[in-house]
Amino acid sequence: MWNPFLWLSNLVRRSISRPHDAASRTQTDPLPRAAYATVVIPALNEAKRIADVVAYALADPATSEVIVVDDGSIDDTAELARQAGAQVLTSSLLGKGASMHDGIAPACSDLLVYLDGDLSGLRSGIITDLCAPLLRGDADFVKARFGRGGGRVTELTAKPMLKIFFPELAHISQPLGGIIAARKPLLQTLTLEDGYGVDVGLMLDAHLAGAKLVEVDIGSLQHDSQPLDDLVVMANDVGRVIFSRAKAAGRLHVEQITAMYETQRQAAAEISYVLTRRRGREKLLLLDLDGTVTPSRFAVELARATGHEAALMKMLDGQVDDAVTRSEGIAKLFQYVHRTHFERVARSLVLRPGLIELVNRMRRRGFMVGLVSDTYFIAAEIVRRRIFADFAVAHTINFDNDVCTGKLRLNPAFMADSCKDAPRMCKSNVLRHFLDDLALPPVKTTWVVGDNVNDLELMRLADCAFAIDPKSPILANEPGVTSIESFSDLLALVPIGR
Repeated sequence: MWNPFLWLSNLVRRSISRPHDAASRTQTDPLPRAAYATVVIPALNEAKRIADVVAYALADPATSEVIVVDDGSIDDTAELARQAGAQVLTSSLLGKGASMHDGIAPACSDLLVYLDGDLSGLRSGIITDLCAPLLRGDADFVKARFGRGGGRVTELTAKPMLKIFFPELAHISQPLGGIIAARKPLLQTLTLEDGYGVDVGLMLDAHLAGAKLVEVDIGSLQHDSQPLDDLVVMANDVGRVIFSRAKAAGRLHVEQITAMYETQRQAAAEISYVLTRRRGREKLLLLDLDGTVTPSRFAVELARATGHEAALMKMLDGQVDDAVTRSEGIAKLFQYVHRTHFERVARSLVLRPGLIELVNRMRRRGFMVGLVSDTYFIAAEIVRRRIFADFAVAHTINFDNDVCTGKLRLNPAFMADSCKDAPRMCKSNVLRHFLDDLALPPVKTTWVVGDNVNDLELMRLADCAFAIDPKSPILANEPGVTSIESFSDLLALVPIGR
């Protein structure tokens, strides 16, 4: 049977393995000094920034020409691009994919670099850096990596789907990013989708054709954010493209669909997704769940509701000092418990009085409010919605067809990142991720509310720390930690209004 990807793979290998090609260089070979790359910029109504992007591209010594493909703009995009020194073409068909395709044939260079027309904050030399792996022969297709993570569609749609259907590409940081570099012969063999799925489609087609993919870190940049309605369309387009590539590659199975939805659910617990929701807020309030937001502990209430209370109490009273081992053991107690039991218990947890009013007032004062819990995300997310907080960060317990497997996945947000002095596994590391977030403006004010010793490191890192109904005298005697009896005490410290 004819295999289209095998045919495409052979064609690509012929196009990228010519002996006289620059791709045959070794890492020790010097890179060419003359300009050698065509920069293609698909653009639609980008008058605000297009001239700056063109000027930026032309300033890079690797750039031989800039082609702006105008997608029917109704503003001055085309004229401003032309004045800035770009060759301007009109797209043959509405859509970013068509504009990208239309820029390939007229390119005078063998190497093409695609930039978006709304970029700002780019460091110098990015075009040179993107082309370097191609010239050395280290790659056939280069994706730019920037910042700490992707946007909402990236984190909740693209990455979970790639993790299931193309796990070998799950490490790609920005699968939907439009900043790429590749050889012209390779690009001429690939399909360019019309919609938002064009970038991930190109990446998958190149991979399935046998091309070697690498990422190049280009630092940070600013992009114009997409309206919510556009994000819905984007998610649908991206999903459609990944499904189509998975089907063509023989990777689309019913079991994988179920696994994909579970992976998407877990993605909402990732710190990379949470950081995309900060949206410039400089103040942060973190609330512990068990014993703080709720007087009781979720695991205890779930065990009581499912007949596992005695076994749980034996674990809690045991001599297991390792918190990770204990957490994994507790998770195994709930193997074969249906998802609905987790959700029912989370919805019935008693909330402390004054909590919802506090969350509402803090958000009005510009705070981003989140739950940080070492219990399960399925419960923390429900409680988060009950108190109208912005996010929840917790560990995830896995489900297969809505039945708990008993397997616990520790949230990487609790793990130490780059700070050598940080505890290996601690809630305080969640706050460190916020403090290290590269998005501007930085977080400047942090409040924390906890109730027990396992919240202490988090409290010490915060600007203002409060222990509600503290369970240990250590908290009461800790400098910088204020003991409170109820959330009403905190409400008195937060003025009404903005």
